[in-house]
Amino acid sequence: MKSIGVGLIGSGFMGKCHAIAWSGVKPVFGDVPAPRLVQLADVNADLARQKAEEFGFSSSTADWRDLLRNDEIDIISITSPNEFHAEMAIAAMEAGKHVWCEKPMAPSEADAELMLEAARKSGRVALLGYNYIQNPAIRFIRKFLEDGAIGTPYQTRIEMDEDFMADPDTPFFWKHARTSGYGALDDFAVHPLSLIRTLFGGISEVFCAMGKPYADRRTGDGSRRAVETYDFATMLMRLENGMQGTIEVNRSAWGRKGRIFLQIFGSKGMIVYDQERMNEVEVYQATGPANEQGFKKVLMSPHHPPYEKFVPAPGHQLGFNDLKIIECRELLKLVNGEPANAITFEDGLQIEKTIHAAARAFEAGHWKKVD
Repeated sequence: MKSIGVGLIGSGFMGKCHAIAWSGVKPVFGDVPAPRLVQLADVNADLARQKAEEFGFSSSTADWRDLLRNDEIDIISITSPNEFHAEMAIAAMEAGKHVWCEKPMAPSEADAELMLEAARKSGRVALLGYNYIQNPAIRFIRKFLEDGAIGTPYQTRIEMDEDFMADPDTPFFWKHARTSGYGALDDFAVHPLSLIRTLFGGISEVFCAMGKPYADRRTGDGSRRAVETYDFATMLMRLENGMQGTIEVNRSAWGRKGRIFLQIFGSKGMIVYDQERMNEVEVYQATGPANEQGFKKVLMSPHHPPYEKFVPAPGHQLGFNDLKIIECRELLKLVNGEPANAITFEDGLQIEKTIHAAARAFEAGHWKKVD
């Protein structure tokens, strides 16, 4: 395949991120088909035209279904609000298109199952947007664990915090509505779960607590509307490999901008990683004289693939959009029938099952198995 036609649904933050990835994947990696940016869809026709021109798409539409009927389009990127993921992804695959859908799969576990069923029936590639697993730092950590560098891992803790909902005067928007899901549990915790799945595998049992700092938010007309989702959550986990773990997530954490803080404890050391310092990994190995032991900082460099595809020297740093370019390349590898480092709909459904088991545990007040 020399080129591949791309359709994009949505022109917000993640829509732009996908557009950057599609534009950058060929120049960065070289060994992939050249993407053709065919058509962009947004509910606002004027905005769709504007963003299509800015992002480099040949045409625009206010009806996302036009992308299904466009024979020039091979893959559809879905960056719409969560509640529309299932309808759009299923329709795209039934139309014979590959799908790159932002996380989470869907607010409903039943809808997520229908999405996987549609992917299996269509034979199309269906990938979810979990770009944090693409970081060369995470690949380094996985290899480090596989090599036994910290012995046998027995516990992991992950925190994910941002402060975009910390201000009580932030107005009500779609992420506060029940139709978007549970809140921080499925908006945020899915990212730590993608890391756990990549590094350690599946989860067998969960326990969960959720809460909200503000009961209501102001609306556009000046009235108040009850907040229907939870902005912070804590999850206890038992992993299938025998490890234990915790996930703590908070969308109202003043001062935190993009923090995913990962700690892995092993029998011979530990690993520390912070997404706000995404090009660094700290390693402690309990070897050598006790008076010389301490944490070692490993800075990502061309020795940590695929960093070298972006920058030929260490210390120059990769960023969020670069991870999306890496994820785009993994998607194209799947389309070409090659193995890839990705969260497919198969993996994504297991993440969704974990989230919904955690929500049931919160409601029941006790541990729940992940089916």
